[in-house]
Amino acid sequence: MEILAPAGSPESLQAAVRAGADAVYLGGGAFSARAFAHNFDDGALREAVRYCHARGVRVHLAVNTLLRDDELPRAVEFVRFACTLPVDAVLVQDTGLLLRLRACAPDLPLHASTQMSLHTPQGAAAAEEAGMTRAVLSREMTREEIRAVRGAVSIELESFVHGALCMSVSGQCYFSSMLGSRSGNRGMCAQTCRLPFSCEGGTGHDLSLRDLSLVTRMDELADAGVVSAKIEGRMKRPEYVAAAVSACRRAADGETVPPRLLENLEAVFSRSGFTTGFFDGPARGATRPMFGTRREEDAAAATGAVFGELHALTRGAYPRGPGSMTRAARAGEPLTLSVTDAEGFSASSLGDEPEPARTRPADPERCASQLRKTGGTPFFAESVSCRIGDGLSFPVSALNRLRREALDSLLARRAERPAIPFSDVPFDAPPHPAREGALPLRARFPSAKLPPEAKRCALCFVPWDTPPETLQTLLSDGFPLALELPRGLFGLEEEAKRRLALAREAGVSRCWAGNLGAARLAREAGMTVHGGFSLNVTNTAALAFYERFGLADTELSFELTLAQAARLGGALPRGILVYGRLPLMLTRACPAANGPKGCLRCKKTGRIPVLTDRRGVQFPVQCMGACSEVLNSVPLELCDRPAELRFADFGTARFTTEPEETWGGVLKRLFAGEAPSGEWTRGLAYRGME
Repeated sequence: MEILAPAGSPESLQAAVRAGADAVYLGGGAFSARAFAHNFDDGALREAVRYCHARGVRVHLAVNTLLRDDELPRAVEFVRFACTLPVDAVLVQDTGLLLRLRACAPDLPLHASTQMSLHTPQGAAAAEEAGMTRAVLSREMTREEIRAVRGAVSIELESFVHGALCMSVSGQCYFSSMLGSRSGNRGMCAQTCRLPFSCEGGTGHDLSLRDLSLVTRMDELADAGVVSAKIEGRMKRPEYVAAAVSACRRAADGETVPPRLLENLEAVFSRSGFTTGFFDGPARGATRPMFGTRREEDAAAATGAVFGELHALTRGAYPRGPGSMTRAARAGEPLTLSVTDAEGFSASSLGDEPEPARTRPADPERCASQLRKTGGTPFFAESVSCRIGDGLSFPVSALNRLRREALDSLLARRAERPAIPFSDVPFDAPPHPAREGALPLRARFPSAKLPPEAKRCALCFVPWDTPPETLQTLLSDGFPLALELPRGLFGLEEEAKRRLALAREAGVSRCWAGNLGAARLAREAGMTVHGGFSLNVTNTAALAFYERFGLADTELSFELTLAQAARLGGALPRGILVYGRLPLMLTRACPAANGPKGCLRCKKTGRIPVLTDRRGVQFPVQCMGACSEVLNSVPLELCDRPAELRFADFGTARFTTEPEETWGGVLKRLFAGEAPSGEWTRGLAYRGME
């Protein structure tokens, strides 16, 4: 099991390496999903890679933010630089960057960031199909769901073992963007979820989860097929990193983790203690034990004594691997010491000529014992051979200097690695033509009770579990139907396959998919696949990726401004959301179930639950598939701006909490392009995101 540690600063990187990490992940000066970490400029990154490689530690570079067209060339150039060092892997979220890097650096290992929302066998298979070598799985997965993914792909699986749990599925949170234009998908998350939000019967912090810890369950992670245990925490102190790495290292090596170390790990940072999350597969709605906040007593536990104990974990160098030493001493020749490590790297050092022994000649066993003192270096001497001529002597200081110089030289040689080839492969896409005529309108409905006005829509998306007989009736009534797969499919893949097959038999051949896994599943079912906003398409290369992937068209990310969206080129038809409450979070731990009765309260009342913030603003919560969506407090309205939407091939209206009897009237207004009334928002269409 690889122990993969966060390195948000040079100090945390050294702490991770000295505590026993096998690999670290870090960000450069830009394009990292933790923009507020210290991160590494080019010079610091070069030194970090050399430091880690010299000690046998791999470096994974996070270039895992969404990119705009003007940023993509700079991101590609940054990865070109990283290939000269070279880093051992690059984490990617943006499919446009993925497309470019596969063309420019086919030998570069690419890892699918957890921001890609991969939580199904089909999602991991899509990452493998795209040329990725590892998938970082969503944090919300159960042990059995991980096992199912392992059985479907040959790429490596990485899973979080310790650290903060986001309330939202990674890559599917837009709360920070909508409330403050700080996009979590671009590393600028404002941690809105840690503020007070309350549901009826909840705790008052119904978007705040405890930190995850599976440190004592490492063997079960490995048994499920995980090869890399990832520790969250690029924003945390070196002592936290040292504690988490040390605990995980011991667990992965089959040792008992000392209770005091676990206590210190909780003391240095936790939110009301730890949770195992969904790993054991709790029933939906039974998630209250997962919720927690950072309390005064949690902060008070992080005493100076605790930090002192944890700092001690970083004072020495973790022994990385065996080495062999051969020392020769012959009369009239310089002292020599040759060292070789387990990976085949070797180095040597020369000293002064030995002298004739005045009293007692040098003893080979004593020399070997002295050479084995490699403390302070990442090596331990598995075998030492000393060949000493008769009657020769030399001081211990000469032996120590030989050892120091040889091991320093060995470290330097280990730090040198050949660059990963990188070629200039141009990417050109023609401008996308402006649409003529009225905006084709698609509509998403939360039930199959469609109003007559929906027949004017280009497509009507109905829930994935709509009965086949209902689909047939709607088709015969003239509605242009398509199914909408849930964005959260955790464990529902086989049911989704069955539903798609029934829909095909009923005559429905189109499907909306909001993540890579759902898109592949629908494609395998023979459906025409329409991509959703949650694919997070923000650049032209990403459109090209999904065109090659087989999508018929896609909605663009609503985090783009209209002007940015209008500048995207390429041939794949694209659309935007033009009406509806924007989804702010996709969460498996439903906030409305954070109460003594769990989901029972919603089932009994039949009301749509709401989250209320500290100012009294209410955000509806709606269930779909295996997850819940937290919706914005007011609907988006854009259809009264037709001239600014001419770049879009279609617009999508998303009905969520509106009463069914109002759907037809809203559609009439949208078709007419009338000005909105009541409370509404333009979303990010003009103010955009950081």
